[in-house]
Amino acid sequence: MTRLAAFHADGQDRYGLVTDDGLIDLTPDFGDQYKGLKEVIEAGALKDLFVAAKGRTPDFTEDQVTYLIPIANPEKLICIGVNFPDRNAEYKDGTTDAKSYPSMFIRFPRSFVGHNEALVRPPESEQLDYEGEVTIVIGKGGRRIAKEDAYDHIAAITLCNEGTIRDWVRHAKFNVTQGKNWDKSGAIGPWIVPFTHPAQLDDIKLETRVNGEVRQQDRTGRMMYDFRYIVNYVSTFTTLVPGDVIVCGTPTGAGARFDPPIWLKPGDVIEVEAEGIGILRNTVRDEE
Repeated sequence: MTRLAAFHADGQDRYGLVTDDGLIDLTPDFGDQYKGLKEVIEAGALKDLFVAAKGRTPDFTEDQVTYLIPIANPEKLICIGVNFPDRNAEYKDGTTDAKSYPSMFIRFPRSFVGHNEALVRPPESEQLDYEGEVTIVIGKGGRRIAKEDAYDHIAAITLCNEGTIRDWVRHAKFNVTQGKNWDKSGAIGPWIVPFTHPAQLDDIKLETRVNGEVRQQDRTGRMMYDFRYIVNYVSTFTTLVPGDVIVCGTPTGAGARFDPPIWLKPGDVIEVEAEGIGILRNTVRDEE
């Protein structure tokens, strides 16, 4: 599995190839051309990075780097809500039937941290929750993209823990923005995996664990709105551009749905895992 990561090491933001032994820094090779992985994707140059890394040994071990979110500055970071059948049934406000169109909202990059970093619980609320999700990165832009062409527009896939401050998503009707955008409340990563075949998305297992306990588990083949539909639908009302990030929905089992709810607390370890992508791991700390 080919993996490309953004990371910080020796006082500089970098990107490169992830191996079992560490990370190959490709910033010296391409940094003058491409500031980050978004710019690499915009140029259609992911393959150039693989070629440059061939036969090289790692420049950093994993404990020498701080992982960053893979795409630092997407033009759009769009999230799809309530996209698994059992997840839809969790809602007790009378809207238990699947709807014709997906729920959607926007997040800011500042609301995410990278792999192995701590999610931040703010002093205003203890209701920090987890949501494990498969995430796509657009490689070829377009408007009104046909469903049959959608996969041609995806450059890479990654994972998201779409961390949420639950009581703040209920501050107003039809408005979750304020509960979804607390600084460092979620995570994206640990890396991007180039998307080359439909089997990488069509029916893969997605699982979220908290302190080793499985809390969420489902398969993408059960999503109410599949990846092709999502690309088609989103591109109908807005032009997708290279580097756009779309977070595609979480299974049932978030902490809010337990009785009583189980909120994340400092010291917890959350792992989001999907077949063919990897494991996104984060801890929790209180805001300083």
